[in-house]
Amino acid sequence: MDTTGIVVWILCVGGTAALFTGIGIYAMHRKEPMWFWAGSTVQPESITDIPAYNRENGWMWIIYSIPFWLDVILGWRWPKFGGVMIALACTVGIAWLIWRYHRILKKYQRY
Repeated sequence: MDTTGIVVWILCVGGTAALFTGIGIYAMHRKEPMWFWAGSTVQPESITDIPAYNRENGWMWIIYSIPFWLDVILGWRWPKFGGVMIALACTVGIAWLIWRYHRILKKYQRY
């Protein structure tokens, strides 16, 4: 891969990794419950332990960012590996995010 391609790769994938890590850190420091779906909210009275809920939500996003960080480090050197890693993160990873969020919500949601 040429230098321009490496720079573009690092900026795009690294920016995505930083975004997901940032969401995780943001979630951990929120006072109100963190939401998952765009445009949705989680009512504070519906969560039993908001700090623990937000902490788990934050770790979920940080864990999700790991394949993107690995891709920044390894993908530019081995583009096929990078393509597979991104494809898995964007398919299996998103399915994992949804599954994990529902588990967190179920754990902390009042009935």
